Amino acid sequence: MPDLLWDDVRDFFDPELMGALPDVCVAGASVEDWQVVFDLVRSSGWTWEYSVGGVAGPLPSAAEVLSRPADAETVDLRVWPVPDVLVIFRPMAVDEIDFDVDLHELRGQAGVDVLCGFLRTIGRRLGKPVAMTAEGDYGNPVLGFDPVIDRVVLLADPPPS
Repeated sequence: MPDLLWDDVRDFFDPELMGALPDVCVAGASVEDWQVVFDLVRSSGWTWEYSVGGVAGPLPSAAEVLSRPADAETVDLRVWPVPDVLVIFRPMAVDEIDFDVDLHELRGQAGVDVLCGFLRTIGRRLGKPVAMTAEGDYGNPVLGFDPVIDRVVLLADPPPS
């Protein structure tokens, strides 16, 4: 049985309501947690691309990425857990694993299942909650992985249609 049903969460997958790129976060992270994510990306079989300032290159250690100067070029780790679904990790802070998903790529029950599967994979590997908020609306999660019950759950009521 799916963690979430499309009919229950369709508004949280609406780019007009949530913004096209809702924010996903694992709070209370560490360099070691980031390294776990990097290792997962390398070993998962997912397609990925690491870039600095838009130039692709090899994925270094998390410690190396996170110790870069504040004014250094932007770093992106682009991951395709399935074809046509892009997740963009932005390693900017040690204490938060931040990434974006594009709601245009996550339509219907299949899109819900892809997102839930990805959040579960990250959350299980880290043993931590993973929360999604509307774009730029930090602190107000709408859904996320709960490691205690090992499921993705609603964290807010959907807006009235």
